[in-house]
Amino acid sequence: MKVLVTGATGKVGSRFVPRLIAKGYDVTLLVRDASKALPGAKVVVGDLYDPSTLTSAVTGMDAVIHLAALFRTFTDNEGIVKTNHAGTVALAQAAMAAGVKRFVFVSTSNVYSSGYGHPAKEDDIVDINDPRAYSSSKVAAEQALLKMDLDVRILRLGFVYGDHDPHIEEIMPILKNWGRHSGSRMHMVHHLDVAQGLFLLLQQDGINGQIFNIVDDAPITLYELAESVGKAKAIFDHAEGPLNDPFEGIINSQKIRKIGFRPLVPSFFVARDLDIL
Repeated sequence: MKVLVTGATGKVGSRFVPRLIAKGYDVTLLVRDASKALPGAKVVVGDLYDPSTLTSAVTGMDAVIHLAALFRTFTDNEGIVKTNHAGTVALAQAAMAAGVKRFVFVSTSNVYSSGYGHPAKEDDIVDINDPRAYSSSKVAAEQALLKMDLDVRILRLGFVYGDHDPHIEEIMPILKNWGRHSGSRMHMVHHLDVAQGLFLLLQQDGINGQIFNIVDDAPITLYELAESVGKAKAIFDHAEGPLNDPFEGIINSQKIRKIGFRPLVPSFFVARDLDIL
C-alpha cells in the first residue's frame, strides 16, 4: 500500500513513520524541507498553505495519513486555523481528485469540553466556535472532511507521551495557567498505542465517516502528572475546594475497542516502570 504522511517531522509523525516503514508500507512524506526526510521514505516537497503543491504528493497514493497540525502551544491563531482547517481541506480535496481510497485524519480529544456528565464520547457535542483556536480548528476540519465524498476516518488522540517525547515537560506552564483542580484527570495515550490506532484505521474496512477516541486504561490526575516531573508543588500552590466535574478530561474509548484496540501501554505508570517514557 502506498501511503502519504504529513507532519512526519512532528512529535507523532517522527515516531510513527519508522513504525509504518517497518510494517512494509511504501511511504511518502509531504515536507516543506527535503533535508528533513526520514530514512526509508520517499519525499515530496510541498506545503498545506499552497494547494498547487499537493497534487503531486497525493497522485498514485492509496491512503493519506494526515498528522500535520499547529498545536495549542502556538500563539498564532490565524496560522493554527490556516493549517489545521484550511490546510486539511486543501489536502483532502487534492486526495479526492486524485482518487485516493482512504484518508486518516488525526484530531484531538481537546475538542471536548466539560459538563457531559460522563466520559466524553465520539457523538458528544463539540463546539466549532470554541475560543481555543486549536480545538475549534480541529472541529472545523473534522466537519468539513465528513461532508466530502472521501473515505475518511478520524482519530481523536488523548494526551500523547512516551518515546522520549518532551510533551509532559512542555505542558507544565500551560497546566499552571489552566487553574484546574489538582484532582482533575487527564486521559493519556502512549506513542506505541497511537501507532496501533493509526494502523487500525488505515487497514480497517467499513468505517468510512467514523470518529474514534484513543486513550489508555487509566487517566492520571494533574497532580500526579506534575509530580512526575517535580512540578506539583509549584503548580498547585493554592487552596482548593471540591472537584466540580469528575468526568472532565476523561475519554470513552469503547468504540475503538470494538475494532480491536487494546492498549499496549495501559497507563503512565506502566510506561514509567518499563522505562518507555
